[in-house]
Amino acid sequence: MPESLLAAFALVFVLEGFLPLVAPQVWREAFQRMLAMTDGQLRFMGLAAVLIGLTGFWLGIHA
Repeated sequence: MPESLLAAFALVFVLEGFLPLVAPQVWREAFQRMLAMTDGQLRFMGLAAVLIGLTGFWLGIHA
């Protein structure tokens, strides 16, 4: 279990670092748009990301 959790965190870092690595200007513009969002919009995006992640996780386990 700890190995799987460590692997999951490592994969998150890989995915989070990919866009700034290959397209830093696109990443910077996306970050600027996020800074302009209200707290409610950011919370909704966070909720959507969590729900998509949990759904993908559930599908991965039960597929």
